Amino acid sequence: MDNHNLNVRKLTLWQVIIVGIAYMTPMTVFDTFGIVSDVTSGRVPLAYIFALVAMLLTAFSYARLSQQTERPGSAYTYTAESCGTAAGFFVGWCSLLDYILLPLINALLAGIYLNALMPAIPYAVWVFIAAGLVTLVNCFRIHILANLSLLFVFVPLIMLVIFIYLVIHGISSNGYEHVLTLTPLFNGDSSIVPLITGASILCFSFLGFDAVTTLSHETHNPKKTIPRAVMLTTLIGGVIFISASWFIQLYFPDNSRFKDPEAALPEIALYVGGALFQAVFLVGQIMNTAASGLASHASAARLIHIMGRDGIFHKGIFGAFNHKLGTPLYSVLTIGLISMTAMFLDLSTVVNLISFGALIAFTAVNFSVFMKFYVQDKQRAGFKYFALNLCLPFLSVLSIVAMWVNLESSALHFGGAWLALGIVLFIYKKLRKQSIVLSNA
Repeated sequence: MDNHNLNVRKLTLWQVIIVGIAYMTPMTVFDTFGIVSDVTSGRVPLAYIFALVAMLLTAFSYARLSQQTERPGSAYTYTAESCGTAAGFFVGWCSLLDYILLPLINALLAGIYLNALMPAIPYAVWVFIAAGLVTLVNCFRIHILANLSLLFVFVPLIMLVIFIYLVIHGISSNGYEHVLTLTPLFNGDSSIVPLITGASILCFSFLGFDAVTTLSHETHNPKKTIPRAVMLTTLIGGVIFISASWFIQLYFPDNSRFKDPEAALPEIALYVGGALFQAVFLVGQIMNTAASGLASHASAARLIHIMGRDGIFHKGIFGAFNHKLGTPLYSVLTIGLISMTAMFLDLSTVVNLISFGALIAFTAVNFSVFMKFYVQDKQRAGFKYFALNLCLPFLSVLSIVAMWVNLESSALHFGGAWLALGIVLFIYKKLRKQSIVLSNA
């Protein structure tokens, strides 16, 4: 291990968790509430519980594999080491679609929110400013990003606490029995399929546990810290999502009060706290988007850097590390340029692309646990190893299959096209490598 890696390894457990929580965007519960409430017939908290259970199973697979290596790279690295470099390439390529589009979405959302607050400044200008500032922060050492993420996560969480207080205050005026109820979980509807559909939408709110595994080289004692961060990020994110959705569901048992259920956040804030609270809440949402933008940008840049070091992308550019700044500078700048294309795109188009890469990564990591421990290490004797190395990965894959079934056809089409491009790149690199070998023979 080189001295450069030792010099930049500064992140503590809680700094890594903060980056993961920031990546999750806790306030996204308000953006998706109207959609999932309609799908689940007013049982959003229960859908979040379903999603949390499914994600904890997969997070456990990530945690186990992160104990086996200090190399970052998330699903890409774990699959390459367990199933071979070819499998690792395709998983990394599909995951890359997810990683590079999340910073773009945050730039897009920041542009929408800021343009709503100050419409005199064009949307495209706000996207350029938001993407530019996030890129600038990511050019410097990771501990700066971690500290900023703490601020940008803390303020929205304070807003969330105030929101919960206002909900309790509003509902308790008719008696506390309306607050102390299990109606958000059990409202008389016992159907399961809508809950699975809702959970498949909400599972992508938990992507922060995947992102923290890309920070191994910048984390203190990664074989111990990263597995803990993976599980704690998932659990803390789940508690935040379930708590917030519980009180939103208490106040809005159904979608009848929403003019636009697919963009219910402004209406939720207005009904609960009035116009002033709505404005303040929107500022908190912008900070939440900034936190997610910083974290997702950092993770995407590091995945490109790792794939560059492995020769998948240009090693001299993407595999380079700036020792002075302590960051993979060219990879950071590349993600910044991609994020700025948000000014030409719409949200629905980009969102449809993200789920494909995430599901590929989740499926591959669970299969990698089976390959690593059950097949390669032959840990099969006894119920413990049978359960850990075969049953749990199988249950995880089953939960992900339910999400695949509910994936939109547009995501499959775009994802399939991206995968086809990856196949072309893989064949090109193989042929190029063979030609170099033959020319040197």
